[in-house]
Amino acid sequence: MIDLLQKAVQMGGSDVFIIPGSCVTVKVQNDFVNLTEQRLLPADTERLVKQMYELSHRDIALLDREGDDDFSFAIVNVSRFRCNAYRQRGTIAAICRIVNFELPDPGKMHIPQLVMDLTAQRSGMILVTGPAGSGKSTTLACMVDRINETRGAHIVTIEDPIEYLHRHKKSLVSQREVPNDAATFSRALRAALRQAPDVVMLGEMRDLDTVRTAITAAETGHLLLSSLHTVGAAKTVDRIIDTFPAEQQAQIRAQLAMVLKAVVSQRLVPTADGQRVAVFEVMTVNPAIQNMIRDGRTHQIDNVIYGGTDKNMMSMDAELQRMVRERLITRDAALIYASNPETLAKRI
Repeated sequence: MIDLLQKAVQMGGSDVFIIPGSCVTVKVQNDFVNLTEQRLLPADTERLVKQMYELSHRDIALLDREGDDDFSFAIVNVSRFRCNAYRQRGTIAAICRIVNFELPDPGKMHIPQLVMDLTAQRSGMILVTGPAGSGKSTTLACMVDRINETRGAHIVTIEDPIEYLHRHKKSLVSQREVPNDAATFSRALRAALRQAPDVVMLGEMRDLDTVRTAITAAETGHLLLSSLHTVGAAKTVDRIIDTFPAEQQAQIRAQLAMVLKAVVSQRLVPTADGQRVAVFEVMTVNPAIQNMIRDGRTHQIDNVIYGGTDKNMMSMDAELQRMVRERLITRDAALIYASNPETLAKRI
């Protein structure tokens, strides 16, 4: 297993696939490359997955009991790996995401300065959203690192699993992993409020209890960073509110209007040279958007973002247009990912 992962890292891969009936495969840019000559039998995948559990010092009984399991481990002088092992058709399979030891450079990741400037907030909630695999964890790691470099704070991260390791710089960083260090996200988050935090980074808001506690944390003077699997600011607000029972939604709208500071949405778009680049949309909460959230008029949020009159906002389509103009992405790619393809086509 170590040899295969080393080879994948040397090839510049992003994900390693261990699935019965296929060769061990690595994804390099948008291509799949075989790392083994022969296809894996179920016994082969089970043996490789068990080796990964040994590397992570984790009990494979979690996989046997639940049917899938997230965990991470590191190989010295190679890389860190974030893995998901799962059962399929009665066999074991696994996917491993390759994560560099070094924290990413926001500039090289094309994270806009507008996003990094959000780290100057001292309280409230900032959400990073997008589909699975769109780079949300990387953006959050860059934001945590910026806070770590620029001010003295106690930063508590709650992740499943831990991806990037943060050293103590100007801040102190406590990193907790679910379920190794805490049983659940909501329990870890409640405990974090008793750990004198200035900043809490919650890997994902997964359930009602976690969302409720996150809003409370943001209300009580902490800066809370988290992610959601949504696309667009309006859908993100609706998703949070819809998590709650109908009789509580009016109260949650009022609370969310007060604590939400910004929603960053991102997508990974293929570049003209066959790689991928993150494209961002940023909604910062101003008085107009506060009223829209409070009054249940979230369908009007996109009009504010796309109006282009607020320099603290950034629309996805405007960013796609800029990247086409700079020849970073193609016109066709921009139209596929655009919120309003017809309007963008005319602008291009």
